[in-house]
Amino acid sequence: MLYLSLALLAGLTGWLVFRRRYGFRGQDPRTYAGTQPAFDIRSHLNGPLDCEGVIYGPLGTVSSRFTARMQGDWNGATGTLAEHFCYASGGTQDRKWHLDVANDGSFTATADDIIGTGRGVMSGATVCMSYRLKLPQEAGGHVLDVTDWMYLMDNGVIMNRSEMRKYGLRVAELIATMRPAA
Repeated sequence: MLYLSLALLAGLTGWLVFRRRYGFRGQDPRTYAGTQPAFDIRSHLNGPLDCEGVIYGPLGTVSSRFTARMQGDWNGATGTLAEHFCYASGGTQDRKWHLDVANDGSFTATADDIIGTGRGVMSGATVCMSYRLKLPQEAGGHVLDVTDWMYLMDNGVIMNRSEMRKYGLRVAELIATMRPAA
């Protein structure tokens, strides 16, 4: 029985290491360095943007749907991205990101519901950003570790996939599209 327990533990540990290294969070921005079109948040997250998406809960079912209007404004390497979300439940949410881009393609991001400073990097046709998000009280007030990946498509549409974790466990996933407003 002890050998079976140890074998199961070893198998679970191996699976977790594999997922961490090769799964969603295991992506490396350098992998995308040569991909095109080049994603520059100063131009692709500039002006009015339309967004729609879904949020999946921990069991993989849709827990929320939303649309959003965004407005990006830049002055050189410093910019803001104001977001106004409208949820299918009738609720709304606003966030205003403050972004600073460095010469090497890395950037920092802050907002009122972000704990500390988010850190990101532009690489080829992708942007990756990690930050800690404090949910509103009506959503439990939890603090989640978020990894955002955005992929720029040839037609200018941005595909966004975000994974949210608490205590290392995935509790939500967001899939969204963003594009210049018509």
